[in-house]
Amino acid sequence: MRGAVLYGPKDLRFEERETPAITKPTDAIVRLAATCVCGSDLWPYRGIQPIAEPTPMGHEYCGIVEEVGSAVRTVKQGQFVIGSFFASDNTCPHCNFGYQSSCQQREFVGGAQAPLLCVPLADGTLVPTPEVPSKEMIPSLLATSDVLGTGWFAATAANVKPGTIVAVVGDGAVGLLGVLSAKQMGAERIITMSRHDKRQKLALEFGATDIVPERGDEGVARIKDLTKGVGADAVLECVGTQESMMQAIRSTRPGGYVSYVGVPHGVGLKGEELFFSHVHLHGGPAPARRFLPKLIKLVLDGKVNPGKVFDLTLPLDQVAEGYRAMDERRAIKAILQP
Repeated sequence: MRGAVLYGPKDLRFEERETPAITKPTDAIVRLAATCVCGSDLWPYRGIQPIAEPTPMGHEYCGIVEEVGSAVRTVKQGQFVIGSFFASDNTCPHCNFGYQSSCQQREFVGGAQAPLLCVPLADGTLVPTPEVPSKEMIPSLLATSDVLGTGWFAATAANVKPGTIVAVVGDGAVGLLGVLSAKQMGAERIITMSRHDKRQKLALEFGATDIVPERGDEGVARIKDLTKGVGADAVLECVGTQESMMQAIRSTRPGGYVSYVGVPHGVGLKGEELFFSHVHLHGGPAPARRFLPKLIKLVLDGKVNPGKVFDLTLPLDQVAEGYRAMDERRAIKAILQP
């Protein structure tokens, strides 16, 4: 089997890898219908997040179950399934509170940029669709695996509800689907911070009401201007840098909520400023499994079309071009077809 392996900064190869096999009775083997490149994959690709050894890449996936371990009960061969990037038993106390990405048995599901994937804890991790979906539904169903789940968590963690004024920091796929999620939750106004024409148009299509191209202190000032000096009720931080985090906190009204779902790199918060800001902070790796049943139903019912964030389609063996295109911001998100 051939799949994507990262050797170092900008050195992504599509090469022979060991074919996945059942090693534990709770495993399942999935033949992927599609996979994709995540914005978080770009951190190690750019060398900002070092890797110790050649690393199989990819953690977003959907496809047909080919084989299950002897202890798997709820997932069956031939079903179409979607799973999240952390495997979870979905029964431990943390899972029961809705934080499957902190499951006491959690395992990172990596190596998905390949034709086959072994998914641990299959019963708790994989969610089947009622029937095998049409080819046209695959991109939006793939999005529920991570990027839509992360955008949905961003809106949930920021306490978005009907009537809320929302600001979204970050115009990548997660930020754009944070806009879609906030719209679904009834936000009255959604301010998207973006400098890129194509991303601005998609944000508006997903439900944004205002576009702010400024960043940093200028961006904060624009948010304050748009909210009559008050600040947003909810701000979704979908980048993971020091600048984006501070922009999010400073754009939020006292008593408002900041969610942070961008994987943080070099982020440090000063306790005194945080103390006097009076904002709620909540974030972390999205518990995508919590939302999967709801998001799958929204997609299948035609209520949302998150697959629109995939603006580059490539065969799997051209995965390196997907990384390059996203790194150079020529693409929002690349979908890969095995």
